[in-house]
Amino acid sequence: MRRVVRQSKFRHVFGQAVKNDQCYDDIRVSRVTWDSSFCAVNPRFVAIIIEASGGGAFLVLPLHKTGRIDKSYPTVCGHTGPVLDIDWCPHNDQVIASGSEDCTVMVWQIPENGLTLSLTEPVVILEGHSKRVGIVAWHPTARNVLLSAGCDNAIIIWNVGTGEALLNLDDMHSDMIYNVSWNRNGSLICTASKDKKVRVIDPRKQEIVAEKEKAHEGARPMRAIFLADGNVFTTGFSRMSERQLALWNPKNMQEPIALHEMDTSNGVLLPFYDPDTSIIYLCGKGDSSIRYFEITDESPYVHYLNTFSSKEPQRGMGYMPKRGLDVNKCEIARFFKLHERKCEPIIMTVPRKSDLFQDDLYPDTAGPEAPLEAEEWFEGKNADPILISLKHGYIPGKNRDLKVVKKNILDSKPTANKKCDLISVPKKTTDTASVQNEAKLDEILKEIKSIKDTICNQDERISKLEQQMAKIAA
Repeated sequence: MRRVVRQSKFRHVFGQAVKNDQCYDDIRVSRVTWDSSFCAVNPRFVAIIIEASGGGAFLVLPLHKTGRIDKSYPTVCGHTGPVLDIDWCPHNDQVIASGSEDCTVMVWQIPENGLTLSLTEPVVILEGHSKRVGIVAWHPTARNVLLSAGCDNAIIIWNVGTGEALLNLDDMHSDMIYNVSWNRNGSLICTASKDKKVRVIDPRKQEIVAEKEKAHEGARPMRAIFLADGNVFTTGFSRMSERQLALWNPKNMQEPIALHEMDTSNGVLLPFYDPDTSIIYLCGKGDSSIRYFEITDESPYVHYLNTFSSKEPQRGMGYMPKRGLDVNKCEIARFFKLHERKCEPIIMTVPRKSDLFQDDLYPDTAGPEAPLEAEEWFEGKNADPILISLKHGYIPGKNRDLKVVKKNILDSKPTANKKCDLISVPKKTTDTASVQNEAKLDEILKEIKSIKDTICNQDERISKLEQQMAKIAA
């Protein structure tokens, strides 16, 4: 019986590395033994964790700054220990968070046109972990909410706008946390841990909603991410050290919906997920290939599409959000592959004959506008991402500056270490509102002062010019 080939518009996804002059060259990529992607990208910048003497640093390059990067190029270098993870804020393309071996999380504001001087002063330093911080992840829909996870097995959720810890989940993991992923509206997180468990957690109720022991039997690191439909996708190793991928329904974690064995390579598989097309790209650390799969509702649920292969192994990988892609070239994904000394963009396209906008490839995607404020999310509200059309390409809007409103620092210091007191939430919200009003007032007063100064200067200039005219006329 002839086997019918499954129809899919992504069967012919075509991957291609860019030419040498479009790579970022002469970069000393970090050698830290940590399984993060070492690279984060957005429609404006590419950020890469690099080797740094006497502390931790990362590069932030405008996307167009290709070619050889000068040794003296400015870096972001405020950490005292190596940087382990970086993540761009989804609601502000100039704000990036970094976690480090120095046990702190720092949030940075990058100037609009990139760095001209090295940046040593973060907008805010978040202190609360007692061991190194290996994971940072922004909330997908609430402004200024940032999650960090450390080797102290604790997950802390911060309000970056006030520099405070909102929630401290310090008793849910008995072993090291390998990764944390938010679901689409940010109401749940899922984690993969060294104890071989995959947990689905409601952070605001501080409870574990679902849990699977030995999701993958092997001893090497796992990864777990949420899909748009609420299912969980995991990568890990079998008892025989074969690499596996699996799909789980959190409502019933007894058996996986699908489980596939791939190969016997020992690099950790980093999954990158596109919720618009339901494609998962798997990049193994130390591999020289990217495999991609389509997730559907019909058996076998995880469909292998193809593999992009290259000669060089990858040290890390950055993944461009959908709004940073070139829709005119039918580009459906762009990766930034880290070599030992360079970063190489890889472009994934679906070849089409027509020059028209392909709306089946580009459904409306998550835009940069945040539907919720931090306080609203903390009070229990949920919201899906605000979608935008890519029909005419993505035009970046003006980003607001990240302002941190500090309360009396002596009052807020202990909250980072103790369990967050949920009863005091309403008071905190009103405090924040009044502090925000004060900040707004300061802003207006500054603006009035600067306008007055300008007027004074203009008056002086006018009187000087009038004197000169009088002299000439005389």
